[in-house]
Amino acid sequence: MKNKTTIKDIANALKITPSAVSRALHNHPRISDKTKKAVKLKALELKYQPNQLASALRSGKSNLVGIVVPRTNSYFFSSVVESIEKTLETKGYNVIITQSNESYQKECKNINTLLQIQVDGIIASLANETIDFSHYEKVTEKGIPLILYDRGDDSIGVDYIGIDDYESSRIVIEHLIKQGCKRIAHIAGYSHTRIYKNRIRGYIDTLLQHNIPIVESLLIESNLTIKDGREKTKQLLTLPKLPDAIYVAGDYAALGTLQILQENNIRVPQDIALVGFSNEPFTSLITPSITSISQNNKEIGRLVAEQFLQRVNEKKGKREVSKTILKPKLIIRDSSKKK
Repeated sequence: MKNKTTIKDIANALKITPSAVSRALHNHPRISDKTKKAVKLKALELKYQPNQLASALRSGKSNLVGIVVPRTNSYFFSSVVESIEKTLETKGYNVIITQSNESYQKECKNINTLLQIQVDGIIASLANETIDFSHYEKVTEKGIPLILYDRGDDSIGVDYIGIDDYESSRIVIEHLIKQGCKRIAHIAGYSHTRIYKNRIRGYIDTLLQHNIPIVESLLIESNLTIKDGREKTKQLLTLPKLPDAIYVAGDYAALGTLQILQENNIRVPQDIALVGFSNEPFTSLITPSITSISQNNKEIGRLVAEQFLQRVNEKKGKREVSKTILKPKLIIRDSSKKK
């Protein structure tokens, strides 16, 4: 197997010093245009690829930004990443995308890998399993900008961009009550994660404000996969008195809910209304179309990227943590229109 071409190989071919080759490749003003041209042509001929890690170690800057997503199959996360990448590439940065798949162990591994390759910053959304944040503390201890989006935690003490999850639940429950619903179930995410805790609080508080009692069996925590949506809905259907609405804290789980309701000949929304969360593209394409919360995906991505650029360019020292909370929007579709 042929070894990779090095700067020394180019230098030997042109009979110049390796330092002259390095300067030519970096457009150093003391190197003549003739030499620069010869070096770049020889580099192309020999298929030279610069060592990004070695360059980062020398300069202290890699122009790489690591992104951690809980799931790549989510339109929300993929569109946030697309918006981040679009903003950062105009400033000369490349992104490296890693997936935790909702696993704490994999998230830790991803963070360690990104630190090893000398990224200039890390942008992350916490996995559902994550309750220990020591791997993120390693990032901040190294002085590397860390921006959290969607799922964050105040105890980490870093910048955060997301939507108002409490308000999201409030507008969902208000909408369902206006449709005549009084027995509203909530298939929630795990309450140890801040966003799901806030969604649960919004659900409970809004019901109480309307003098609707909280029924413990109607509030179920889950990982919000399609499988979870199916299993938790089956659980709700075993209750002596069925709910007249189900609010699900994720669209994939809401799809699982819809499947079980249809398999059991339960009409949506006439018998049970349904609301999801995230406004995944499929919610508008299936029958009935699913009412859902829009999370301002593109805006979150742009703001996250801009916050990173601000942090990476500022002087080291004590800083105020920035927290940006965007307003959610309820997209009303057929699945919740009882009236």
